[in-house]
Amino acid sequence: MAVAYDKHYLTENLFGEAYPELINFFSNNQTRGKLLDLGCGQGRDAIPLARLGHEVTGIDNSAVGIQQMERTAESEELNLTGLVNDIYEFQDFSNFDFILLDSMFHFRKSELKQESELVERIIKKSKQGTLIAFCIQNSGNKIDIFNNIVVNLELDERTTELDFFYTFEDKENNHATATKYKMIVIRK
Repeated sequence: MAVAYDKHYLTENLFGEAYPELINFFSNNQTRGKLLDLGCGQGRDAIPLARLGHEVTGIDNSAVGIQQMERTAESEELNLTGLVNDIYEFQDFSNFDFILLDSMFHFRKSELKQESELVERIIKKSKQGTLIAFCIQNSGNKIDIFNNIVVNLELDERTTELDFFYTFEDKENNHATATKYKMIVIRK
């Protein structure tokens, strides 16, 4: 079944490189392990994280994005597996040491319940010690909504809160936008 992002991903590397702040965080963390990238798209984060030595599983509902990611993984012999699936249906979070959700949450009224339930499910079903990294647009009240979701969940600590800007460049249309983001990393 074709999904909206299949069309967008006809443009290779649509969203550019991984955030340097995200890669620096994982580079500076000496532990390597099993990492789940939910909504991995074309592998913008999954590929460099596999290059760092993580065993990465990337899940996205775009077969086109997964195929592009897997081609790179195969050519570089990376420990990276792609699964075409709906992240809201995935349940097996306990097998991972790290879980990444980059730009997955918009917290619009129509999506709030589904997104809140996913955050809660990930935290409740992940094993003790799992590092869960969220990269969220820092606009409107998105960070407040996120904080309200996790406030009553059993977490060991917030290890990182980092503000940064992401610049999206549409070279074809000679257009660029900079968006403020916050990376929040919590330990279960």
